[in-house]
Amino acid sequence: MIVVRNDLKMSKGKLAVQVAHAAVNASESARIRFIKWWRSWMCEGQKKIVVKVENQGKLLEVYDKALTLNLPVSLIVDRGLTELKPGTMTCIGIGPAPSKIVDKVTGNLPLL
Repeated sequence: MIVVRNDLKMSKGKLAVQVAHAAVNASESARIRFIKWWRSWMCEGQKKIVVKVENQGKLLEVYDKALTLNLPVSLIVDRGLTELKPGTMTCIGIGPAPSKIVDKVTGNLPLL
């Protein structure tokens, strides 16, 4: 699951790169901490869903909830080399993990 800030109005290319960062980083976190979840995800087609939140505050709420549930989660902070100011929080990656757990965090968020 990738959760993106909708208020930043990133270009399509920038958005794609930020989502890729989140997917790779979350996957690596899961591979290290939850190898069984990661292996299942790799064998089942590596499903990814992108949803949106309104702002940084909402992004951090989702991040904190994922941490509370002990999910693999990665917060992406931009270096500020192109469109955004350095330190801008753009998105988070959650999982791979069982859908029933991830849905407790993101099940109410709209698709991007």
